[in-house]
Amino acid sequence: MRGFFIAASLMLAGFSVHAGEIPEYKLVISNHRYQPAELKVPAGIKFKLVVENRDASPEEFESTEFNREKIVMPNSSAHIYVGPLAAGHYKFFGDFHQDTAQGTLLVE
Repeated sequence: MRGFFIAASLMLAGFSVHAGEIPEYKLVISNHRYQPAELKVPAGIKFKLVVENRDASPEEFESTEFNREKIVMPNSSAHIYVGPLAAGHYKFFGDFHQDTAQGTLLVE
């Protein structure tokens, strides 16, 4: 029984270490625009986008090029896991304000 608890503890400890290794990148929505409009991220690995909406209205983060969409409520944040992606440019936009909320992931 003691061996089971030791093995379980080691597995949980390993999980925590791996979960913390996912790189995190931040996008801010302000005045219906993404900042930065071009975000550099590494190729070939999974990463987390933290999208912070500082506007008074909701926005929907969307990309048809890397197949993600998520509503970000006003004055709050959303986490979006992306990748791994091949090197290149991937467009994203705010579905509710497509005329201004535009951006690109520059994957290197």
